[in-house]
Amino acid sequence: MVQESSDKAKEVPCRVCDQFKTWTKKESKQEKIAAQKDSSNEATKTQNSLANLAKEKEDAFPVAYSACPPDSQELGRSTWTFLHTMAAYYPATPTEIEKDNMRTFINSFKWVYPCGPCASHLRKEIRRDPPKVDSNLDLSLWFCYTHNKVNKILGKPEFDCSRVLERWRDGPSDGRCDWGMPEE
Repeated sequence: MVQESSDKAKEVPCRVCDQFKTWTKKESKQEKIAAQKDSSNEATKTQNSLANLAKEKEDAFPVAYSACPPDSQELGRSTWTFLHTMAAYYPATPTEIEKDNMRTFINSFKWVYPCGPCASHLRKEIRRDPPKVDSNLDLSLWFCYTHNKVNKILGKPEFDCSRVLERWRDGPSDGRCDWGMPEE
């Protein structure tokens, strides 16, 4: 049985965690400044701070940054790409063993994800709404809804979950993503 690690283990330096903390501190500072200047709605403030942070990152880091370990934003994007793709390629009618394997993966993943605050949030979400592993569509929709909850918190646009298999497996019907597919 997987158990939560001790607080001592969480004291180990973590670049992703540190950058997440820096981002949240910077976001908090920007929100305080924005609140003093303007009383616009919360979503606009969050979107502006995220846009400013992305621009700051782009301006502040040289091309050599690509050789550096990922920050929380890069790790998050890569993780969601992996999870959505994994779900899309999960069987349409999985066996009980495949269902158990997916549950085990997700239940392990929520403990080993390198961003502590992100992992903690995921554990809470899983307690509220356990993964749906009965088909690739069920799992894809579960990940999409979970991802949209994170997007909402971050002030990012939500993805249209009716398009998950198109986005992560099939590609758009116009064929623009078929360049790497074998000819029939």
